[in-house]
Amino acid sequence: MMSLLKRIFLSCILLVFVTSCATIEKDFSKAEPKAIKEWQDMRFGMFIHWGPVSLTGHEIGWSRGRETSIEEYDQLYKKFNPTEFNADEWVKTAKDAGMKYMVLTTKHHDGFCLWPSKYTDYHIGNTPFKCDVVGELAAACKQQGIQFGTYYSVCDWWHPDYPLGSPRGKSKKAEHNMPRYFEYLKNQTKELIDNYGPLGLMWFDGEWEKPWTREYGNELYAFLKRAQPTLLINNRVSKGRHGMAGTTKQAHLNAGDFDTPEQRIGGFNRERSWETCMTICKQWAWKPKDKMKSKQECIRTLLQTVGGDGNLLFNVGPMPDGRIEPRQVERLKEMGQWLKQYGDTVYGTRGGPFKPGEWGASTCKENKIFLFVMNWPKEGPLRIPVPSMKVTNIAIKSGGTVNVNRTEKAIELDVPADDRNSISTVIELTTDGNALQIKPVTISKKDRE
Repeated sequence: MMSLLKRIFLSCILLVFVTSCATIEKDFSKAEPKAIKEWQDMRFGMFIHWGPVSLTGHEIGWSRGRETSIEEYDQLYKKFNPTEFNADEWVKTAKDAGMKYMVLTTKHHDGFCLWPSKYTDYHIGNTPFKCDVVGELAAACKQQGIQFGTYYSVCDWWHPDYPLGSPRGKSKKAEHNMPRYFEYLKNQTKELIDNYGPLGLMWFDGEWEKPWTREYGNELYAFLKRAQPTLLINNRVSKGRHGMAGTTKQAHLNAGDFDTPEQRIGGFNRERSWETCMTICKQWAWKPKDKMKSKQECIRTLLQTVGGDGNLLFNVGPMPDGRIEPRQVERLKEMGQWLKQYGDTVYGTRGGPFKPGEWGASTCKENKIFLFVMNWPKEGPLRIPVPSMKVTNIAIKSGGTVNVNRTEKAIELDVPADDRNSISTVIELTTDGNALQIKPVTISKKDRE
């Protein structure tokens, strides 16, 4: 009898374990399709790296113990008083740029929090400024129709319980308690959802360090999904990211809803969602006289990214007084002016079917294909392979005329030199079916010449 009861007991334990594992696996098998689609349709968002470090003009987190001594860095918050900060202006800048969502560094590797967290004293509420930056931005985003998301670093070189410290996580703390730090991290991320949610996404970073394990990452992912099922979480929550390329290895083992190429445009990929994060200047945090990307470079970066079926999270670093640098505001406004004219070729589209290349990029939506021709052949027309669906009409959207010649294997497109746009000549192809069903193809160098 005892043996039978023992077997029943063990079977129950095994069933609970298997069910638990299946639940965790389901939690990070994939995001809610509706949430992913809505996020993909936005295509363009604002990344913001900001904090007391702006007083120095050096990089956030990374300059602690390097350009700035740890002692000085950790006291910067006592002088941080960005009285010109205006959440409505930041959100308006994003809207004027044509951005649809925003992600703020609520806590970077330096451990400082831009909201008055009840789990630490190292936060914005204890600065001379005192205002809840996260709360004001979340409210302004809601008011102006921008989706709000939070960046949160899983490594924390300031926190006494996290095993590693500055500079760059290269030092080891004599005393630490990673399990206790993990509870701190869970409490803070849940606090962000509870106080400022529902959030569009939570963007993690700092997962490459040894103290952070796959088990921690997957558990955190499942924990946050239970708190908000519609929340999107990037692949840096776990250990699957493949370097700066940002792609996920072993997605069946590592949590994360989308990949994160950094400071580069991701490769064409319709199978797994991705988002390029890139700076408008060189540095993530504000730096005086930092080199800024040209209008052409900014817009082409967006088009090449969307053409590969990715989103672009474009970073600004506000100044110590709380303003986004005026020249950055102006550059973003130029992007927004372009999108006011051609936004239908970006928002709500999918990448392809002509893969991005030196020639340019393409997007598609319903029965439309949009070509962004950035570099024309030195001689003759641009030749694109005949798609597997009939093209019923071809028109130029960026002004002027387009000359079309159809052959058995290619559609030849030519636009007079005076009608070629310096940023991108935009050409619209109409098909007799859903253009997303066309198999993606590469425009080879041979086709371009």
